[in-house]
Amino acid sequence: MNLISTRALPAIFIFLFSTYSVSAQRTWYDPMKCDTPYVCGRAWNAEIGKTSYHRIPERFLPGLSRAVQMLSTNTAGLSVRFETDATDIQIRYTLASGTYSFVNMAILNHSGIDLYGTDANGATHWIGNHMKWRMPSKAGDTLTFSFPDITVPVYPKRGLIYEAYLPPYNQITWMEVGVPEGSKFHFLHESGEKPLVIYGSSIVQGASPSRPGLMWPTIVKRMTEYPVYNFGFSGSALMEPEIFDMLSEIDAKAFILDPIPNSHNMGDEIVKRALYGVHKIREKSDAPILMVEMYLSPDSILRRNQHESFQAGNRKYREAFDLLKKEGVKNLFYLYGVEIGFTEDSMIESAHPNDLGNMQYAQAVLKKLQEIFADEVPDADFPPVIQNRVSSYDWLHRHAAVIQRNHTINPQILLIGNSITHNWAGEPLEPFQNGPKSYQKTFGKYRVTNMGFGSDRLENIFWRLYHGELDGCQPEHIFMNVGINNCDCRPDSVARGILSMIRLVRKKQPLARLHWIKIYPAKKHEAWAREVNSLVEKGLPNDSMLDVLDMTDELFLHDGSGMVDPECFLEGLHPNAKGYERIAKKIQKVLK
Repeated sequence: MNLISTRALPAIFIFLFSTYSVSAQRTWYDPMKCDTPYVCGRAWNAEIGKTSYHRIPERFLPGLSRAVQMLSTNTAGLSVRFETDATDIQIRYTLASGTYSFVNMAILNHSGIDLYGTDANGATHWIGNHMKWRMPSKAGDTLTFSFPDITVPVYPKRGLIYEAYLPPYNQITWMEVGVPEGSKFHFLHESGEKPLVIYGSSIVQGASPSRPGLMWPTIVKRMTEYPVYNFGFSGSALMEPEIFDMLSEIDAKAFILDPIPNSHNMGDEIVKRALYGVHKIREKSDAPILMVEMYLSPDSILRRNQHESFQAGNRKYREAFDLLKKEGVKNLFYLYGVEIGFTEDSMIESAHPNDLGNMQYAQAVLKKLQEIFADEVPDADFPPVIQNRVSSYDWLHRHAAVIQRNHTINPQILLIGNSITHNWAGEPLEPFQNGPKSYQKTFGKYRVTNMGFGSDRLENIFWRLYHGELDGCQPEHIFMNVGINNCDCRPDSVARGILSMIRLVRKKQPLARLHWIKIYPAKKHEAWAREVNSLVEKGLPNDSMLDVLDMTDELFLHDGSGMVDPECFLEGLHPNAKGYERIAKKIQKVLK
């Protein structure tokens, strides 16, 4: 109930008062107002810059078809990520086109925003807009999506990490994110790890689920948490050489080539262009290439002729794959149409998948990616997940900084761990350092990356190692001290997790000497740590590039009590300067 009646006030005054109040109480942030745009899912992000949300730099446009040029201005696959403790979020933006839907596409998918939130423990959930949006009457008018009354299930003061997926079939010309005044807020750049690069037709671009978050490339992005670059061009995936010249510039984790829905009637040209494309990529990259065949038409029983036309294209695409395999092209894979698994309920008009079809598409690709990256099978007890539990540093920012540093300086030494490693000292630099003098004495003459992250459990460290922190460098030594934050888990489970991590590090960095550091004797967890360490030691492989460092003598009391030396710790868990000095002496002997 209003304290002051508004019946006697002129309508225009009510409107202006209402508008002013909302604006005055909300702070707005523009992802383009920075040196490098906060736009995720975009190759050449810095080059394209902050003047547009386009997907392709201008230097490529002259060689591309007019259709591809126009479609590249659509924000398909792009997103904006931000972190805030606000529970009332608005996103407002303007669009270049006043067309907000197609005959086979919902308005919300064509031109809408879709929002997801990830909590401090790494669980991601969809946030519905509950119809708090309305399309404007014409292009250029501001459209607002409102997400009020958001619940933060764990660590509520930390808020959530949000990702807003942008419209796949319209062009955003300006956008802002608004939160209540006084809320903590910052945008997040995309991780520097290698992306999945997907090239294809309208199905890749985003036709036709009910909303942007249900496009199959976007589902793959959420399920793998890899960056995904979407090069879907509706009706225009014709495998022109210029497209592959462009894609070959990208340092990808994998290339997924899915052009046949548009190219199926090109006959022998399919073979010619597919061969050129794969060869062009192979000139610059040995990343896996997945060739995706066209799905089997769900209405093939009663529309047989159309189905046969599609299958003719598949046969030519398969012919190209067989020729490439005979040539000895390595790391080449194929997804057959039948593997996509469409049923008669998977599509809206037998050309574009609906929500169910997009999920089936994503699941088929994910299954093939598991085959391609068979060495990256997640640990059963500790599946990889991000975390955002502590406020003393930004976890995702530190992850990005580690990747950038490892790619830039090619470190000689990597330190993998949790807060015990994080709080010692070193780069990436943090304001809290409990042992800078001993760190400098130990590592001062080496190029070192401190990959310790406060509060990290095994599952969080697994995520980081799977997402680029061991790539792009050739270290000589890796020191790994992990596991204490999983002290709520069974010792045998933690031991298996540590052994799994040791195997992963050895696979990713086979030329580096790995020094496994036994879990330090944490106060009240001494017996648990001893049991874990004993089980790990018994399970270690016979590997000349692997050794064990035991800090027991350095950090335990020498009175036979089995208790930690309180003079070496801040509170029984984290070493103080004296504790780090003792640890440093042991490591210095290894590095001599």
